[in-house]
Amino acid sequence: MLRRDLLRTLSAAALTLSIAAIGLPGAARADAPKTLRVGVRGGVDEQIWEVVTKVAAKNGLTVQPVVLTGTASPNEALNNGDLEANSFQHIPFLRDQVQQRGYKLAVVGNTLISPIGFYSKKYKSLESLPEGAKIGIPNDPSNQTRALVILRDHGILTLRDGFDPFTGTATLADVTGFKKKVELVEATSVVLSRSLEDVDAAAIINSFAYQVGLIATRDGIAVEKKENNPYVNIIVVREQDKNAPWVAPLVAAYHSEEVRQFILTKFEGSVIPVF
Repeated sequence: MLRRDLLRTLSAAALTLSIAAIGLPGAARADAPKTLRVGVRGGVDEQIWEVVTKVAAKNGLTVQPVVLTGTASPNEALNNGDLEANSFQHIPFLRDQVQQRGYKLAVVGNTLISPIGFYSKKYKSLESLPEGAKIGIPNDPSNQTRALVILRDHGILTLRDGFDPFTGTATLADVTGFKKKVELVEATSVVLSRSLEDVDAAAIINSFAYQVGLIATRDGIAVEKKENNPYVNIIVVREQDKNAPWVAPLVAAYHSEEVRQFILTKFEGSVIPVF
């Protein structure tokens, strides 16, 4: 079962893995499969893993990104042994999959965050919103939770005692009070991205914001934190493989400076490395 402190230990774990990979390169790869098949989705992850593959090859590790499309499940394929690892999801998604389907999977490293942000055509910050402001938030559980956490962190509202995004989601029913009187308007992400002028501010997920020329780190008036955030994307392996000697160099290849610079340059802040 995933625990709250799991993500918080990833950076330290990744450092340990990197040191192990550098200090014992021969031993780290001795029992590795001939080819490490890593399940990814097309687009951003596919492009990043092409770079990871080149970095890994320099250190004698053969990595093959496997792009899964449509309804194909990277977690099902991993759990069944058709992949050695996957890299496409965040902790809440994995947690739900494990609970619903009984997968035996483990997190071994963090990768990037595709940040959700608040945008406005009228105001420069959430704090500057007037009384009675209309704020658009996504109506799906995962992204509504992320939006409500940002509003909480910026002093707009309070959420119920005990709420923890690492272990559950939040809805409007979990809002216990407003420090500033505002109106929350629920809508789909696609509607929010196309109706920004109709509200005072709106939370828009990265993929739809990018389609309308918005980047959270450049245009957002408030952006979710990457520290202590369960929505950071992760590298996952089967539970039985979490201590396998090939895991360390695989994670170290992703955590290389070459990959970091590729993400920063290629995606211009629309996704952010968290290593």
